[in-house]
Amino acid sequence: MVQPAEYVGATQRSAPGWSATERAAAEYAAMGRALQLAAAGLGETSPNPSVGAVILDATGRVVGEGRTAPPPGPHAEVQALAQAGERARGGTAVVTLEPCDHIGRTGPCSAALLQAGVARVVVGVPDPDPVAGGGVGTLRSAGVDVQLGVRAAEAEHGLRYWLTAVRRHRPYLIWKYASTMDGRAAAADGTSQWITSPEARHDVHLLRSTVDAIVAGVGTVLADDARLTVRAAPPKEPGLARAPLRVVVDSRGRTPATARVRDAAAPTLIATADGIGATADGRVDLAKLLATLYDRGVRGALLEGGPTLAGALLAAGAIDEVVAYLAPKLLGAGPAVLGPAGIGTLAGAAELELPEVTRVGTDVRITARVMRGDA
Repeated sequence: MVQPAEYVGATQRSAPGWSATERAAAEYAAMGRALQLAAAGLGETSPNPSVGAVILDATGRVVGEGRTAPPPGPHAEVQALAQAGERARGGTAVVTLEPCDHIGRTGPCSAALLQAGVARVVVGVPDPDPVAGGGVGTLRSAGVDVQLGVRAAEAEHGLRYWLTAVRRHRPYLIWKYASTMDGRAAAADGTSQWITSPEARHDVHLLRSTVDAIVAGVGTVLADDARLTVRAAPPKEPGLARAPLRVVVDSRGRTPATARVRDAAAPTLIATADGIGATADGRVDLAKLLATLYDRGVRGALLEGGPTLAGALLAAGAIDEVVAYLAPKLLGAGPAVLGPAGIGTLAGAAELELPEVTRVGTDVRITARVMRGDA
């Protein structure tokens, strides 16, 4: 097994007896690898979380790794243990999420770890699911040494789709938009293709490949005949096509039968007020729509709708993250990227964390988390 550079020196041991400092360094590096594995599975595993696992033998050597397979395939721990075999006995399992403790499509990972004879388990994030949680207690009751909270913030971020769905019973929603530097989504004459560079558009397809659903309003479909598919990004597993559910928010059912969003490239949900439920003004009830997506197994969704839909979802408190692609252009007129969101004063503005600013081609990508008091 080829190992990343971060493993060299930290996990390669020729004899037992490694110190506590060496063990901590090896486990920290192994958690980094587990996080990479988990990230590679986003968009494949829902409704299960995308988890990564690494097995260290008793001397600290990496002997197995795995990530959650698409349902109904095995969980990360089971795959890593299968690769490690007998070398896992007396060793350490490093996992981004607490091992599950229930029988679902697969058996409990806590039982698999015990059967393999693992002596220590290192966990990034506890499992908040009342059905699947409890693995830590089972392992500790059997005498396994368990440490929680290793690289916890990174693990929380990697699991944010699934954790939000468990806690809020709706998908984690990323609002993606492209605009000029003065915040225009299109010119005054309505032209919008292309505001951003080819590199930025390719990056959007990479982002699309990590989610379970792509959401847009009927206005976007009518204006651009958008396909809402993953095209430029290759599948992360050979032979595994990426086809997130396409969701068109279309209160009155105006999506044409000939629209490209209705083709066979990916499944499509036309969300009408009659089908989903209506608000007092006859629009699609967005809370019911999000609940419908949750029930369909959607854990991460990407909003690519226009300003009206984005404003409504922000007002509803349903947007968790913003990914903005800003082009070095100025228009001075044309539609703004965000419509009315129920915010009347500066004091009421939605506050954002800015964890990442990256140049993509000639554009700038800003990734921001929406701050909430109950987060």
